[in-house]
This record gives sequence, structure tokens and C-alpha cells, in this order.
Amino acid sequence: MAERIGVRSPAQRPALQHLISGLPKGGVIGQIAANALLHPTAIAVASDEGETSYARLMAAVSDLAVEMTTAGAGPEVLVGICMPRCRDLIVAMLAALRTGGAFLPLDPGWPLERIRRVLEDAGCPVVVAPPARAADLAAPGRHVLGDEPDGRRVIGEHGDAVATGEHLAYVIYTSGSTGEPKGIEINKASLANLVDWHVDTFGVGPADRVSCLSGLSFDALVWELLPALAAGATICLTPEAVRSSAAGLQQWLIDQEITIAYVPTTLAETLIATEWPATTALRTMLTGGDALHVWPKPNLPFTVVNNYGPSECTVVATSGVVPCRPVNGAAPTIGRPIANCRVYILGDDGAPVRPGEVGEIHLAGANVGRGYRGRPALTAEKFFANEANERLYRTGDLGSWTAEGDIAFHGRRDEQLKIRGYRVEPNEISAALDGHPSVGQSAVVLRDEGDTRRLVAYVVPTSPGQASAVELRKFLAGCLPVYMLPDLFVRLDALPLTANGKLDRLALPRPTPDNTLSGALYREPSSDVERQIAQLIRDLLRLERVGADDNFFLLGGHSLLGTQLVLGIRERFGAELMLRDLFEGPTVAQLAHKVEEAVFKLVSSMGEEEVRRRLTH
Repeated sequence: MAERIGVRSPAQRPALQHLISGLPKGGVIGQIAANALLHPTAIAVASDEGETSYARLMAAVSDLAVEMTTAGAGPEVLVGICMPRCRDLIVAMLAALRTGGAFLPLDPGWPLERIRRVLEDAGCPVVVAPPARAADLAAPGRHVLGDEPDGRRVIGEHGDAVATGEHLAYVIYTSGSTGEPKGIEINKASLANLVDWHVDTFGVGPADRVSCLSGLSFDALVWELLPALAAGATICLTPEAVRSSAAGLQQWLIDQEITIAYVPTTLAETLIATEWPATTALRTMLTGGDALHVWPKPNLPFTVVNNYGPSECTVVATSGVVPCRPVNGAAPTIGRPIANCRVYILGDDGAPVRPGEVGEIHLAGANVGRGYRGRPALTAEKFFANEANERLYRTGDLGSWTAEGDIAFHGRRDEQLKIRGYRVEPNEISAALDGHPSVGQSAVVLRDEGDTRRLVAYVVPTSPGQASAVELRKFLAGCLPVYMLPDLFVRLDALPLTANGKLDRLALPRPTPDNTLSGALYREPSSDVERQIAQLIRDLLRLERVGADDNFFLLGGHSLLGTQLVLGIRERFGAELMLRDLFEGPTVAQLAHKVEEAVFKLVSSMGEEEVRRRLTH
């Protein structure tokens, strides 16, 4: 391997061999360690907190790997990592790989109960977390390590890890159909294939600056970080304040001179439709997570690449550059299979469909994962061998081949949902909701209304009295992540059923002001400003009625729609409101008060007529 990466100095070889000893040939961690030796002062990680060179990064990785090894980490051992978006998150991921083991990323923003449940299900004997969380995550037989190692030591003190491509690399937990999240196992060879394909396809190198804005438990985080570090690029950690703001993210990407960025579909669609300076450093915007509906304009200064892949197949299975909108107006495709990956689109009879025909997407090749952690029956159901003895993964997604050899995406075959880039199993939300004492039965569906997608929970109360939307959301927030919280709650006397007794999803009614649970009694907007803000919210959320005390988020709003609302308020009133103002005061009345405050600050520089026009226009 020393010869492969071009090391020629005899003095360098011992240090290099120490860094990469015991690692599989071409292993990801070996490539990153080699970067630290060849370019020690190059910047590996940059954030608001400062910069870290490759040499310092790998020194910290080696230190923490010693502690992990002492605690029991090694090949086939899973290390839980519950860290915020910071340098030490990356250190912990790399340290787990350095031991020959694997990592499980956990979002510290999850409810504590969910984190504990996932750790228990995954069987993590070692966990890395900030000291303040150590007591919360402690359990018999589990070592909880801090994010700062005890001292500088050499991993050779405890022997080098011996790992192969077949050993476990990482586990990602996604929503489960039984009401419990399920862990997906990916081995090191599959991870290496993703990294090699990405670096080669997008020409990633030391001059690149790559963003990191994915959710901390989302497999796209692995995709953002590891190929960039393997190529010697700089990882730029995206500030939380701009992660969900299209305008804020665009400015950050420009200011930080980001060259390659992954942006979830919903946010990417806004950025693709936005005007960009011709001098922007961004050359490639990667997107994925939901069906893409927006086409880039001819003058967009960067390439848009649409990607598709379930977590079971190492993040990305197909990829393709999105051209300017074709004449026929078809939706963008999901491209073609990546290196060493094969796609089969099969009909109900198991035979390949002809071009243009819709079938279920099946994946094979180097990117196919092991299966589900501790769930052999589910693994056998989803992963199987075909007549050629290839191991296939049955995705549940529908697709078709185009005449050009690309793949058109046609949605999900089963009831699993995908919203805001996350896979969500409605039964998991229903199972949690049914635990509330006032809920007898529930069902959760995703409703598409134009360009708005909302999770709607239908509840049958246990008694004539009903819980408020505020109470139900607060209850769910204790056991589910934010992206799984329903946008609306609809009260029903009974769930509609089909003739064979199954839930009739098509018969579930459309949410209306009369059947939707509210967080407050309806109060008519009492001023011109309140009425205009209520109108903006009605138009944005497609509602028939919005009261003065109605909460934007409880009506079904989220941060991306909130950005549009704030922009609408700015255009309507000239008031310089920020997204944080909406979070601090999400009701119509509170927003109206903030608008009036902002506008009246301009009184000294305006005449009375101009002030009146801004408030009543």
C-alpha cells in the first residue's frame, strides 16, 4: 500500500506502516491516515470553532481508538456515537474504524428514551458521548467514553486491529414497521466501494471544500464525510442556524467557498430555482432523499446530481447528472447504477420488465448491505439470491427504464413514507400515539396536496373528551424524533375499514377546520396585520381557516415552510423578521406584534402615510 500511494522516503515508511497496519488494503481509514502523513498541515475539518489539520485529526483518532480498544472495541464490535455536529463526532467515527470496529451514529437531539432503546437493540458495549450525557447513557456492561481521550498513547500498545472488507463498518437505524426502529448493517467493503466511486466520479481532491449538513443519524452523513477525508479534502461543518434555511445555506455555501455539497431534495429544489452568482465556487450539488421535481436552469453555475439509494445499500445505488428540463417535461430520473452496483426492475412475476414498464427496483452488487441487525427473518424477507446466485435487495420502490437507459422513479410500493429526506414507518408513529391515554386507535398517512406534503395523524379518542394537538405532539416528542411528529391531528369517531377489516386509507377524510384538533380555541384575527398574516398562512398551508391564536407549527408548518412565510411577511410589510422570530412567536397574534414593532421602528424616517401603507397594503 505504501507504494500505491506514492511514498518514497524510507524514513516515512515506518510511520505510515504504523498508521495503516492491520487495515484492509484500500481501506477508508488507511487512506485518511495516509493523507495525515503526506499532507499533515492540510486542513481536514473547518467549523465556527476553528480548523483542524489532518495530522491533529489523526492524532486525536489514534488516542481515542486506544480508549475504545481498552473498553472492548475491535472487529465486529459496534461503537455508539452520540455527539453533536463537531470535530469530535468525526474523530469518534474514525476511531471506531481505526480499531477495526464499526460505528452507530445517534442524534443527540433524539428523545433520551429513543437513544436508550436503540443502544439496547444494537448491543453497543462502547459509547462515545459528551460528559454531560454519560450518566444518561450508562448501562450494565457498557463503557461510556468522553469526547476527549485521557492522554496521548500509541494504539500499538494494545495491538493493531485486524479487519477485512467483510467486517462491519457501520449501522444506521431507520423507522421500523413493527413500531420499533431497525438497524441496517453495512460492511467495510461496501463502504470502500462508495468512497472509491464518489472520489473518482466527482474528482474530489485536496483543493475541495465539502459541506456537512445531513442529519446526525442519517446515512448521508457517512457519504458526506468519508469520501472527502479519503481524498484529502476539507470538511466544512454547516452551522445549525443555516441548515434548514435556503437563503442562509446559499449564503454560507458562497461565503465558505464550498465546492461540493449534499443538500436534501426539498431544500435543494429551492436552491436550484434560486439565482446564483456566476463566480460561486460550488461546482457540484448532490441531492437525494425524495423525488426531485425541479430542473436546473441553463445559467446555473454548478452541476446538479440526483442520487437514489436505500440505507440497506450503502447510501447511493444510482446517480445521474440532471440536465436542463427536457422538452417532454418528464420528472428528473434517478440516473444509472454506480460502480459495481446492478439494478434489476422486476414485475410481479419476478421477470425483468421492458423499458417504460413499471416494476419493483431490486439492487445487487458491492453496495448491498448485510441485512438487519438481530432480525434474521426480516433479512431473509428483504435480501435473497436470484437464479444466478446474486444477492439482491428488494427495495419496495417502483421504477422503470427509460429509452436512454436511465431509471425513472415511481414512488413506494408499500406503506413506508419518505418525508423531508427521512424514511418513516407510519406504524411506528401510530404505536407511539396509541400509548397516550386519550387515544384509542390511530393511523398515520402522508397527504400530498399540490407541492405540500404533510404527515397527518387520525385519532379515535377513548372518551368524548379529546386531547389537544399540543398535548399529543408533546407526548410524541418524548419518544420520537422531530421529523416523525405529525403535522396535523384529525379526530375520528372510528377508523374506516375495508370489507376484509383492514384500514381503508383511501377513506380517511381530508383535514378541515372542523375535524382537525387545535391547540387553542378559535379567535378571529382582530387587526389588518393579523388578517394578512393569517391569509399568508392559509395560502401556504392550504387551510380554510386560521385564527389569531393558531400556532404555525401546530397547523402543519415546518422550518422550510417557515422560511417561505418569513419571506412573505418581509415582502408584504417590509418588516425584517428572521426565522428565529417565528420560532419564538409562532402564533398569528405574536407574529403580528413583531411586525408592528419592526415597522414602527421606521416611523422616524417615514411619513404617516407610508407607515399606514405598510400596515394595510
